[in-house]
Amino acid sequence: MAAHATQLQQAGIRKIHVLAWRDLADPDAGGSELHADEFSRRWADLGFEITHRTSALAGVAAVQDRNGYRVVSRGGRITVFPRVVGSELLRREGSFDAVVEVWNGVPWFSPVWTRRPRLTFLHHVHGPMWDQLLPKPFASLGRLLEARLAPPFYRRGLMLTPSDATRDELIELGLRPDRVRAIPNGVDPSFSPAGDKSPHPSVLAVGRLAPVKRFEALIDAAVVARRRVPALQLHIVGAGPLDDALRHQVRALGAGDYVHFLGHVEHSRLVELYRSAWVVSSASLAEGWGLSLTEGAACGTPAVATDIRGHRSSVIAGHTGVLSPVDQLGDALADLLLDDERRLLLGRQAHARAAKLTWERVAHDMLVALADESVPGRAQPLT
Repeated sequence: MAAHATQLQQAGIRKIHVLAWRDLADPDAGGSELHADEFSRRWADLGFEITHRTSALAGVAAVQDRNGYRVVSRGGRITVFPRVVGSELLRREGSFDAVVEVWNGVPWFSPVWTRRPRLTFLHHVHGPMWDQLLPKPFASLGRLLEARLAPPFYRRGLMLTPSDATRDELIELGLRPDRVRAIPNGVDPSFSPAGDKSPHPSVLAVGRLAPVKRFEALIDAAVVARRRVPALQLHIVGAGPLDDALRHQVRALGAGDYVHFLGHVEHSRLVELYRSAWVVSSASLAEGWGLSLTEGAACGTPAVATDIRGHRSSVIAGHTGVLSPVDQLGDALADLLLDDERRLLLGRQAHARAAKLTWERVAHDMLVALADESVPGRAQPLT
């Protein structure tokens, strides 16, 4: 990767601005924010000057250093878009040689206001998520913006995404197949097998307690599965706007003795939970990748998840886990929990696959993509 960095720097690409709606320090931060940090810190280690432009957080300094790169947090969740674009045009945070735009629902429209080398990283198409994120009139506007208004501006630039499934969706939206690349997400090496599995059948789910994650459906699935697996325990890690509603659901179902809300946990505790769980699960409506499923896989824990596009990339159905329609998720959980031989095999295969997914490879492949857009005369991608 160092040779690729040198080639870019010799071509004049030294200062890179990364535009992301939400920052890693945000309480609602998720896989997209982790992804931005992982490649930014590695690029900074290679000698690039990385400035991360994002929205402000109460009690957090507007300008700070993190992991070798600079973070500038100004503007609210909506005002961050015009504020950052105006600031970039006026060079208020310094000049830049290239831009990486993280398109998370609302695009930054970087093709309109800069002719510098660009990459756009889109983790997933929101599609049906808009109805859960916004009231109906605004949801329709969001869907129109994402599916119809914005794509024509991005057809010439290089679009990156973590999964082949999302790549297919982007091509369906009109992007050129030769201008969309899938770069699978990485897994931190701290996620690894160790210790013993829980003595009782344990299901782990990790994510923000938000509508799109459909934790209510996962709780219902656990109730169904427990009819066949009486010792089943479901542990939910995360917090979010549906916390109270989900706790009320558990009380109403009389499931409080086997559905446990753990809130946010320390990283070391999260690793322990992945290692001890029998399966990791997700009932999400839409995902770009399904990072928690890959983290579980790295700990030798297979997945049982909804059969959606993003999950089809993070889980190889029948090889590293099970994918199921949401209304059959309970039976799919019970089937795997009751089949020790199959569950152990899927866990071994999940770990073997996850071992090949590294953040170093993500940073490398993104650097290759940037070189393809930046270095004159490049006929072939760097290898």
